[in-house]
Amino acid sequence: MTQKLDIRWLKVTDSTNNRALEGIPTEKDKTVWAAEFQTAGRGQRGNKWTSAEAQNLMFSILLKPDFIFAKDQFIVSIIVTLGIESYLKKKGVQTKIKWPNDIYSEDRKICGILIEHGISGQMLSSSVCGIGLNINQREFPKDLPNPTSLMLELERNGKKNLPAFSLTDELEELVAEIYTFYDKARDEFLRTGKYDSLYSQYLDRLYRKDEFHRFVETEGNKEVEAKIVGLSDTACIVLEYHDGSRKSFAFKEISYII
Repeated sequence: MTQKLDIRWLKVTDSTNNRALEGIPTEKDKTVWAAEFQTAGRGQRGNKWTSAEAQNLMFSILLKPDFIFAKDQFIVSIIVTLGIESYLKKKGVQTKIKWPNDIYSEDRKICGILIEHGISGQMLSSSVCGIGLNINQREFPKDLPNPTSLMLELERNGKKNLPAFSLTDELEELVAEIYTFYDKARDEFLRTGKYDSLYSQYLDRLYRKDEFHRFVETEGNKEVEAKIVGLSDTACIVLEYHDGSRKSFAFKEISYII
């Protein structure tokens, strides 16, 4: 049965994450706020998320995942990224997940995600998942290093004279896909107490996994060549060097050279 979606569209707001954070005390699980334009969109590492007005999807999902322990909070990133990757695949665009939760088509960034958790005791009480997915935009500011969009990627794949996508229709499709993985996570946890199958899918879709590439270790600003081989028990990225040694890195402790 198709689930009813609770999506609140805004013409302009500072940040949809702010609207979702405000809604935590009163709103239900799976409530969405979307905006045609954000005046202060936020990305990872304190960066600003910029987007042309009414051309892309900018939205935040409020989840209340009472089945997820705080120690397992990375499963929320897995749920969201797998949902987005699956949606784009159905649209005809093959993508990978750049740890921890960006979406790339080859070496081009098509989507960024910012997740903010609330914790009560040992459990997650809320997860606000802010998502910026480029849909119709063809031109980007020159200071963005490697942006792309659904439209640009389809054109690269040989599609011509495509009409603009309906943001309302695309958002409904995308949110439904994310909720499919959210429900899968709940079902798997209730059956097994773990999320092994979703972790396996995430690792299979990981950008640059099992290939040697250059990275910069934040400590000492050291450039290294290594390959991604997996995740640690705490969802840190694990790199393997040419000599076979391995080292794990938390968010902000390692950066990609692209």
